[in-house]
Amino acid sequence: MSPSISFGLKDKEASAALIKALGLSFSPVAVRLATGKEDIPEGMEHLNGTVRHCQMVNMARREGKVFYATVENHECMGGAWALGLRPITETLKSGHFYYKLGKFESTASCKRTIDRIPHVESGATVATLYAPLEKTEFSPHIILIVAPARVMLKLAQATLFKLGGRISSEFAGIQSVCADACAQTYLTGKANYSLGCDGSRKFSGIEDGEMVMGFPAEMLPEMVEAVQVVTAAPGSKK
Repeated sequence: MSPSISFGLKDKEASAALIKALGLSFSPVAVRLATGKEDIPEGMEHLNGTVRHCQMVNMARREGKVFYATVENHECMGGAWALGLRPITETLKSGHFYYKLGKFESTASCKRTIDRIPHVESGATVATLYAPLEKTEFSPHIILIVAPARVMLKLAQATLFKLGGRISSEFAGIQSVCADACAQTYLTGKANYSLGCDGSRKFSGIEDGEMVMGFPAEMLPEMVEAVQVVTAAPGSKK
């Protein structure tokens, strides 16, 4: 039996509400980090080929594709590591990878950053599942939204609508979609906002004026409700 098909209609309605209230051009994306084969719905398409996680998100977001990917489908080693599919490579761990790309003045400064990149325990994930939110046939862990800064403003307001407080986000300008929006959110159970990274902007269609945000799927009902309120509020810029 396929796992948790019960999300179906609820996710379809939630996606429609978010798209309408936020004026999204493309769908929110549902992601699950499968820890066993039983997490993969029967008949779900296994991705053919090798691409990056951020590209997989884009395939769901822009093309409406529903599929899962295993470690051999993940082209980006850093992304596969952050999502718990494989161990970290030695060049990434030592700091040499991003140093050679010119992102840091020294391997030391790079390593200080890599050591703080959020990542799921290596080997804990057997597959990553993707779908536009309205087509989800699995229980997602993370909901991703890629959108302009004005939309992120409304999402930030929606995040604080119920309990208030301040937005605290973590990002480093690298591994944005995999580590910042997915792994960080998965591990903390909190929404996280990120600026995107060179790789995700180059390969996955994130436009210059767009940012990335991930929130735990458990927050979906309250986020849908809050987004509709804050976007319609008298003080909201139309």
